[in-house]
Amino acid sequence: MRLWVTGYRSYELNIYNEQDKKLAVIKAALKTELSERIENGLEWILTGGQLGIEQWTIEVGLDLKKDFPELKLAMLLPFSNFSEKWKPEKQQHLQELKTAVDFSAEVSKQPYRSPQQLKNYQIFMLNHTEGALMVYDPEYPGKSRYDHEAILKKQQASEYGLELLDMLSLQDTAALLAERDED
Repeated sequence: MRLWVTGYRSYELNIYNEQDKKLAVIKAALKTELSERIENGLEWILTGGQLGIEQWTIEVGLDLKKDFPELKLAMLLPFSNFSEKWKPEKQQHLQELKTAVDFSAEVSKQPYRSPQQLKNYQIFMLNHTEGALMVYDPEYPGKSRYDHEAILKKQQASEYGLELLDMLSLQDTAALLAERDED
Protein backbone atom coordinates (compact mmCIF):
# COMPACT_ATOMS: atom_id res chain seq x y z
CA MET A 1 0.00 0.00 0.00
CA ARG A 2 1.10 3.54 -0.81
CA LEU A 3 -0.01 6.57 1.18
CA TRP A 4 0.08 10.25 0.23
CA VAL A 5 0.80 12.39 3.28
CA THR A 6 0.30 16.14 3.13
CA GLY A 7 -1.15 19.02 5.08
CA TYR A 8 -0.48 22.48 6.41
CA ARG A 9 2.61 24.53 5.69
CA SER A 10 4.68 25.45 8.75
CA TYR A 11 3.69 29.13 8.59
CA GLU A 12 -0.02 28.20 8.52
CA LEU A 13 0.53 26.57 11.92
CA ASN A 14 2.75 29.40 13.18
CA ILE A 15 5.64 26.98 13.65
CA TYR A 16 8.96 28.62 12.90
CA ASN A 17 11.51 26.52 14.78
CA GLU A 18 12.20 22.92 15.77
CA GLN A 19 11.67 23.66 19.48
CA ASP A 20 8.01 24.62 19.08
CA LYS A 21 5.85 22.35 21.27
CA LYS A 22 3.23 22.16 18.52
CA LEU A 23 5.79 20.43 16.32
CA ALA A 24 6.33 17.70 18.93
CA VAL A 25 2.57 17.09 18.96
CA ILE A 26 2.33 16.92 15.18
CA LYS A 27 5.29 14.55 14.88
CA ALA A 28 3.87 12.32 17.64
CA ALA A 29 0.49 12.19 15.86
CA LEU A 30 2.18 11.36 12.55
CA LYS A 31 4.34 8.69 14.17
CA THR A 32 1.35 7.00 15.81
CA GLU A 33 -0.76 7.07 12.65
CA LEU A 34 2.03 5.92 10.35
CA SER A 35 3.21 3.17 12.72
CA GLU A 36 -0.28 1.67 12.77
CA ARG A 37 -0.45 1.78 9.00
CA ILE A 38 2.99 0.18 8.59
CA GLU A 39 1.91 -2.64 10.89
CA ASN A 40 -1.13 -3.07 8.61
CA GLY A 41 0.82 -3.26 5.35
CA LEU A 42 1.86 0.27 4.42
CA GLU A 43 4.92 -0.01 2.17
CA TRP A 44 5.46 3.48 0.74
CA ILE A 45 4.93 6.99 2.09
CA LEU A 46 4.73 9.53 -0.72
CA THR A 47 4.90 13.20 0.09
CA GLY A 48 6.15 16.48 -1.28
CA GLY A 49 8.80 18.85 -0.07
CA GLN A 50 6.72 21.69 1.33
CA LEU A 51 7.91 23.31 4.54
CA GLY A 52 5.65 21.89 7.22
CA ILE A 53 3.75 18.61 7.29
CA GLU A 54 5.45 17.19 4.20
CA GLN A 55 9.02 17.67 5.43
CA TRP A 56 8.06 16.63 8.97
CA THR A 57 6.53 13.46 7.52
CA ILE A 58 9.85 12.60 5.93
CA GLU A 59 11.65 13.24 9.22
CA VAL A 60 9.19 11.00 11.07
CA GLY A 61 9.40 8.38 8.32
CA LEU A 62 13.19 8.32 8.49
CA ASP A 63 12.92 7.77 12.24
CA LEU A 64 10.35 4.99 11.73
CA LYS A 65 12.71 3.17 9.36
CA LYS A 66 14.80 2.27 12.43
CA ASP A 67 11.94 0.03 13.63
CA PHE A 68 10.46 -0.70 10.19
CA PRO A 69 13.40 -1.01 7.76
CA GLU A 70 11.05 -2.25 5.03
CA LEU A 71 9.32 1.16 4.90
CA LYS A 72 10.06 3.21 1.79
CA LEU A 73 9.87 7.01 1.52
CA ALA A 74 9.37 9.02 -1.67
CA MET A 75 9.61 12.79 -2.05
CA LEU A 76 7.92 14.07 -5.18
CA LEU A 77 8.10 17.73 -6.13
CA PRO A 78 5.62 19.38 -8.51
CA PHE A 79 8.26 21.15 -10.65
CA SER A 80 12.03 21.47 -11.04
CA ASN A 81 12.84 24.79 -9.37
CA PHE A 82 10.63 24.01 -6.39
CA SER A 83 12.64 25.67 -3.59
CA GLU A 84 14.56 28.34 -5.50
CA LYS A 85 12.91 31.24 -3.63
CA TRP A 86 13.53 29.75 -0.19
CA LYS A 87 16.24 30.85 2.21
CA PRO A 88 19.51 28.93 1.67
CA GLU A 89 19.22 26.97 4.93
CA LYS A 90 15.74 25.77 3.99
CA GLN A 91 16.98 24.78 0.52
CA GLN A 92 19.82 22.87 2.18
CA HIS A 93 17.42 21.01 4.48
CA LEU A 94 15.24 20.04 1.52
CA GLN A 95 18.33 18.74 -0.28
CA GLU A 96 19.31 16.67 2.78
CA LEU A 97 15.84 15.15 2.94
CA LYS A 98 15.89 14.41 -0.82
CA THR A 99 19.10 12.44 -0.43
CA ALA A 100 17.81 10.57 2.64
CA VAL A 101 14.61 9.20 1.07
CA ASP A 102 14.40 6.05 -1.03
CA PHE A 103 13.15 7.88 -4.11
CA SER A 104 12.86 11.51 -5.18
CA ALA A 105 11.81 13.12 -8.43
CA GLU A 106 9.96 16.05 -9.95
CA VAL A 107 6.58 15.40 -11.53
CA SER A 108 7.36 18.15 -14.06
CA LYS A 109 10.96 18.54 -15.20
CA GLN A 110 10.16 22.15 -16.11
CA PRO A 111 10.52 25.13 -13.76
CA TYR A 112 7.26 26.59 -12.45
CA ARG A 113 5.16 27.86 -15.35
CA SER A 114 1.51 27.58 -14.34
CA PRO A 115 -0.94 26.25 -11.75
CA GLN A 116 -1.53 23.31 -14.11
CA GLN A 117 1.73 21.82 -12.83
CA LEU A 118 0.23 21.76 -9.33
CA LYS A 119 -2.90 20.06 -10.68
CA ASN A 120 -0.75 17.52 -12.51
CA TYR A 121 1.11 16.89 -9.26
CA GLN A 122 -2.19 16.18 -7.46
CA ILE A 123 -3.29 13.83 -10.22
CA PHE A 124 0.05 12.02 -10.04
CA MET A 125 -0.16 11.60 -6.27
CA LEU A 126 -3.77 10.40 -6.43
CA ASN A 127 -2.97 7.90 -9.19
CA HIS A 128 0.06 6.47 -7.39
CA THR A 129 -1.46 5.99 -3.92
CA GLU A 130 -4.39 4.11 -2.45
CA GLY A 131 -5.17 6.72 0.17
CA ALA A 132 -4.11 9.92 1.87
CA LEU A 133 -3.33 11.09 5.36
CA MET A 134 -3.76 14.82 5.82
CA VAL A 135 -2.91 16.98 8.79
CA TYR A 136 -5.76 19.26 7.92
CA ASP A 137 -9.01 20.58 9.36
CA PRO A 138 -11.68 21.79 6.92
CA GLU A 139 -12.73 24.35 9.55
CA TYR A 140 -9.28 25.96 9.21
CA PRO A 141 -8.60 25.92 5.47
CA GLY A 142 -5.14 26.67 4.17
CA LYS A 143 -3.33 25.89 0.95
CA SER A 144 -3.98 22.19 1.57
CA ARG A 145 -7.66 22.74 0.86
CA TYR A 146 -6.87 22.23 -2.83
CA ASP A 147 -5.42 18.78 -2.11
CA HIS A 148 -8.39 18.02 0.16
CA GLU A 149 -10.83 19.01 -2.60
CA ALA A 150 -8.94 16.88 -5.16
CA ILE A 151 -9.07 13.89 -2.81
CA LEU A 152 -12.81 14.33 -2.19
CA LYS A 153 -13.36 14.48 -5.95
CA LYS A 154 -11.30 11.30 -6.41
CA GLN A 155 -13.43 9.57 -3.76
CA GLN A 156 -16.56 10.28 -5.83
CA ALA A 157 -15.11 8.26 -8.72
CA SER A 158 -13.30 5.46 -6.88
CA GLU A 159 -12.44 3.95 -3.55
CA TYR A 160 -9.71 6.14 -2.14
CA GLY A 161 -8.98 6.36 1.55
CA LEU A 162 -8.70 9.62 3.44
CA GLU A 163 -7.77 10.09 7.07
CA LEU A 164 -7.72 13.58 8.55
CA LEU A 165 -5.62 14.50 11.55
CA ASP A 166 -7.67 17.55 12.43
CA MET A 167 -7.34 20.01 15.31
CA LEU A 168 -9.30 17.75 17.66
CA SER A 169 -6.98 14.81 16.86
CA LEU A 170 -3.96 16.99 17.53
CA GLN A 171 -5.46 18.17 20.84
CA ASP A 172 -5.93 14.53 21.85
CA THR A 173 -2.28 13.82 21.02
CA ALA A 174 -1.19 16.87 23.02
CA ALA A 175 -3.18 15.63 26.01
CA LEU A 176 -1.53 12.18 25.76
CA LEU A 177 1.91 13.76 25.59
CA ALA A 178 1.12 15.93 28.60
CA GLU A 179 0.02 12.84 30.56
CA ARG A 180 3.28 11.07 29.70
CA ASP A 181 5.29 14.07 30.81
CA GLU A 182 3.50 14.05 34.16
CA ASP A 183 4.34 10.38 34.77
